[in-house]
Amino acid sequence: MSAPRTEAEGRWYRQPILWLGIVVFIASMAGCVWIIVAGTRSADIPLETSHTVFGVPASARSSHRADTP
Repeated sequence: MSAPRTEAEGRWYRQPILWLGIVVFIASMAGCVWIIVAGTRSADIPLETSHTVFGVPASARSSHRADTP
């Protein structure tokens, strides 16, 4: 025979670690949404620069002409 389950084991909603996990998950999702909304509201101003960052051009415009060999 199996041992009878105690009252605290059977009720998942009485586990404080579960509620802590739910609160942390909801807070992280709200933070992600807030960062996305804040990012869409601010303009991404292009920088006028000619240097490279880790070997990648910092601007989308190429400084070389297409017709030069």
